[in-house]
Amino acid sequence: MKKKISGMLLTGLFLICLLPTLAHATMASDPSGLMTGKAIDITAAVPGKPNPMEVLDQIGHNKVAINMIWVLITGFLVMFMQAGFAMVEGGLTRAKNVAHTMAMNFMIYPLGMIGFYVCGFAFMFGGLGPIATLGGTDILNHEVSITLFGKVFGLFGGKGFFLSGGTYDAAIFALFLFQMVFMDTTATIPTGSMAERWKYVSFFIYGIFVGTVIYPIYGNWVWGGGWLATLGKNFGLGHGHVDFAGSSVVHMTGGVLALVGAWILGPRIGKYNKDGTPNAIPGHNLPMAVIGTFILAFGWFGFNPGSTLAGTDLRIAVVAVNTMLASAAGAIVATLWMWLVRTKKPDPSMMCNGMLAGLVAITAPCAFVNSISACIIGIVSGVLVIEAAFFVEGVLKVDDPVGAVAVHGCNGAWGVLATGLFADGTYGDGWNGVAGTVKGLFYGDGGQFVASCTGVLANIIFVGVVGFLVFKLIDVTIGNRVSPEDEIAGLDIPEMGVAGYAGVKMDKYGETPMPR
Repeated sequence: MKKKISGMLLTGLFLICLLPTLAHATMASDPSGLMTGKAIDITAAVPGKPNPMEVLDQIGHNKVAINMIWVLITGFLVMFMQAGFAMVEGGLTRAKNVAHTMAMNFMIYPLGMIGFYVCGFAFMFGGLGPIATLGGTDILNHEVSITLFGKVFGLFGGKGFFLSGGTYDAAIFALFLFQMVFMDTTATIPTGSMAERWKYVSFFIYGIFVGTVIYPIYGNWVWGGGWLATLGKNFGLGHGHVDFAGSSVVHMTGGVLALVGAWILGPRIGKYNKDGTPNAIPGHNLPMAVIGTFILAFGWFGFNPGSTLAGTDLRIAVVAVNTMLASAAGAIVATLWMWLVRTKKPDPSMMCNGMLAGLVAITAPCAFVNSISACIIGIVSGVLVIEAAFFVEGVLKVDDPVGAVAVHGCNGAWGVLATGLFADGTYGDGWNGVAGTVKGLFYGDGGQFVASCTGVLANIIFVGVVGFLVFKLIDVTIGNRVSPEDEIAGLDIPEMGVAGYAGVKMDKYGETPMPR
């Protein structure tokens, strides 16, 4: 503490000593004191003669500006991940459905965005409180809550609808953009598990629900100051449910929706034999899937490091390296597991899913663990994604064309649990209003692991039940599934009115492009 105070005093003295030089330079080059874009540009009451407080105000303004630019740029990176999802899902499904699959991945972006704009953002962040890194904005200050056992349980926010009124603010808009593209990642996950037999109109309705209600409510509980975030303050369970960048909020939510939706929809025609054994239905374009995976891995540098919400937080480097290491470990282990244990061949699609599994799993703990733990988390995810995929397909009899449940659902849960195990106490002081850094079970805080387990269980129950109701409501009204005839022929022409590969000759089943 003494070192920090001494450092602050020295910094202040340095700035005061530097003021005459700054003032002289400013008067020499810009008598009005209004120059922009240079370090000596300081707005002052007396042009060219800033006082110490004006210097400090300018430093604070620049810090907020750096943070805001960082948040926006990383948000743009996450938005580009949608191209990766489209390519992965398009490549891992059949050619006769590629326009339909791509159209779902495209349209979920505007559908989810409008729903999030109308009310989703308000439900999720309406009671967030001050946004310290973006200037301390305290506009989002209305959390709807209940009191039980003398404790306050936040349920959802109540401010920020249509980004209007007091929320017409630059910091709020920056937060909205960043969080909206996160929501879009959740929303697009079920388009993979339900591909090749989902009515487009039914998908359309789902896309509105996910951005307005399903994602935002659970997101509020974790990131908006809701009851999962306050498990630490209320019950002494570590720092409450800790999820740095969305293993549970984003990926597990999407994975649970993917599982429920695919289960209600039923398997594709020809997926299972009469005895219940599954048949492989290969995707039509592995190169497309591989390129899509690299796009997603690139976008993840916005996803995880961007979640600092501060370009001035130097923990960014730790977050980025941990993200890389876990993805590499996941890809290598998944490849070896398929090669040596499961099929005796290094399956390229599972290489991709292994890398994505590592990325999903490290998303929650990336800021709180060291590099060795990041590798261990990735190693476990590489095995888990394969075994989960075989379990979902062979035991649960749920047809998931792209492995979305295994990648996002199972490894989303693993990422949260890994935070509760491996957080090493080097980061997170004050997280969720709890003093001290975040420590997992292996570093002395078993309560943190209990909070992680609670968050996973809450996600399964809430998202599973609400997702079931939404998909079931759609099913009993307009139906979720296309006709058998359309499914066999391919959904591009019946559903989209245009072939994804116009002029390309297909085999007799209308599934695989053939050379002319």
